[in-house]
Amino acid sequence: MSLKILHTSDWHIGKQLLKTDFHDDMELFFDWLIQVISDEKIDILLMSGDLFDQANPSQQALRQYYLFLKRMVKLNCKVIITGGNHDAPQVLNAPKELLEIIDVTIIGGAPENIADLFIPIEKNNQKVVIAAVPYLRDKDIRNANAGESYSDKIEQIKNGLANYFENISNFHQENYSDSKLIVMAHLYAQGAETTESEREIQIGNQAGIEATIFGNNTTYVALGHIHKPQDVGNQNVLYSGSPIPLSFSEKDDTKRILILKFNEPDFEIVSKEIPAFRKLITLKGTLEEVENKLKNYKKTSILEDLIELQIIEKEESIVKIKALEALQSSEMNNGFQIVKAKIEFKNKIKGTASLLQATDDVSQYQPIDIFKKRVEQDAQLEEAEIEELMNAFKELIENRN
Repeated sequence: MSLKILHTSDWHIGKQLLKTDFHDDMELFFDWLIQVISDEKIDILLMSGDLFDQANPSQQALRQYYLFLKRMVKLNCKVIITGGNHDAPQVLNAPKELLEIIDVTIIGGAPENIADLFIPIEKNNQKVVIAAVPYLRDKDIRNANAGESYSDKIEQIKNGLANYFENISNFHQENYSDSKLIVMAHLYAQGAETTESEREIQIGNQAGIEATIFGNNTTYVALGHIHKPQDVGNQNVLYSGSPIPLSFSEKDDTKRILILKFNEPDFEIVSKEIPAFRKLITLKGTLEEVENKLKNYKKTSILEDLIELQIIEKEESIVKIKALEALQSSEMNNGFQIVKAKIEFKNKIKGTASLLQATDDVSQYQPIDIFKKRVEQDAQLEEAEIEELMNAFKELIENRN
């Protein structure tokens, strides 16, 4: 019989994107994940860091996490969770002893004794050992020295990470040489393609590691931190990626989980695509073009799609700006929500300083005078619109005073 291990990471429970809460997205992912674990008869679930989006997760985020673990109990699947750079080790470790009762192992931060990272598994005539390495903070891998240079710090972190994983490899050889080694890690590997939703770690990712750091006796490395699914210079060193798109830079990613199948002497890695529960979409064009796209938009997702607008117009115009604001606040009921919008003008009107003559003394003008000069430059504004804008500006000035 085979032994099956599922690798996932970067759940970021509690994540919000521009005030849109991803609670429902995660709930749908958990439904799907539990079904996969049941159907595939998964023996071990690995979650390689960034369990939560915030170091101090909300009550809602904590409740969603614990309810997921409650649903896992009946599946006879061991769960191993490591902390990521978004996680607070003390928060993850707080219920550690209690969760061990339901076969959930939590390693929130690097322990003092390296032996505490190793979790031996013997099932279905297969023997593996998991080295559940969490995100390694500065204090875990080096001693800071007064007066050290920036380049010295980078080199020390690289050496510290290399030494740490060398110790992992040596401990395996000395104590579990008859078991296949699987390493969990939450870090930045050189060459990995990042997105805008990850925080840079270890001095701006400059201390990124090479895939060779994990040694030759490692069967598989279950990486976390990078949200885009990818391998890193070696087919057995992989980022599973986040289960849902967490930013618009991830909108084209195909999300996945990875299933490891051990059937001595064979070892197989299977990638399984996660369904998209909502789309993140960018619409580009003139205001008129984008409006037409929105009117004809057809939703196919379970959840409401999130849209960002990138408007490009030739001439700068307050009318266009106001129209975009109105578009953002309108309710089209087409199964989407506009969460982000920006407008770019190819021919920009000169700034406030250029509204005045070079010889003019700015101090002689009142704010209302400068504002009037600005609106009068917009050829698309009608006289009534100019008057409306002037009255609105006066009201702002009066309220301020």
